[in-house]
Amino acid sequence: MGRTYDDLVREAATVPVDGWDFSWLDGRATEERPSWGYARLLGERMARASAALDIQTGGGEILAGLPALPPVTVATESWPPNLRLAASRLRPRGAWVVADDEEPRLPFADAAFDLVSSRHPVATWWAEIARVLRPGGSYFSQQVGPGSVYELSEHFLGPHDAGHRDPARARAAAQAAGLEVVDLRSERLRMEFGDIGAVIYFLRKVIWIVPGFSVERFAGKLRALHERIEAEGPFVAHSARFLIEARKPDGRAA
Repeated sequence: MGRTYDDLVREAATVPVDGWDFSWLDGRATEERPSWGYARLLGERMARASAALDIQTGGGEILAGLPALPPVTVATESWPPNLRLAASRLRPRGAWVVADDEEPRLPFADAAFDLVSSRHPVATWWAEIARVLRPGGSYFSQQVGPGSVYELSEHFLGPHDAGHRDPARARAAAQAAGLEVVDLRSERLRMEFGDIGAVIYFLRKVIWIVPGFSVERFAGKLRALHERIEAEGPFVAHSARFLIEARKPDGRAA
């Protein structure tokens, strides 16, 4: 692109990172998508639901893109810039957007929803999800798996344990909360970062990859990675994703 290191850093360090729209990276970074198609599957479930809750909705991008929403649709979010984006997208669709601190207790009555969803939650509060689900209702979620984008976090942090987001642990936690896991799939997906600006933008937006990231703190690591990309081409990493669907028993005999 003919831009200097300083130009790339300056641009990426100042561009807004609100919401979960990654279109700023078009032409600068790529990521394979999971084969299952989360938005399509969620849309099918939303079309059948009467009351749905989307936890940690971000800027409401996923819900806003669905063909139909249930008569009662509620989304929660904690970060104020995302709250504003979610409200602007979802209120015209008839959905409620609720500010929540993403820790128990969820501000809803027992058995309030027949569908609870979440894409890439920071944490999953299984007991609370089970509480707000109606008997026969389901939790449907795409989550970040173990060691996601480890190659990038290792460059900045060195070798470290990155295995706590494990599908098997999610299954066990769901079952401990009284839910039946009816689907669980996982994939690793190739990512490429074409310039250091793409790396900076990504790390500012996806804050758990390198906790405490800032351009100033990691100036030396950023310069080294820039030189590596310039010499060798795009930096390759791999994201980890898993899909989980868990059902609350309806109490009826089989």
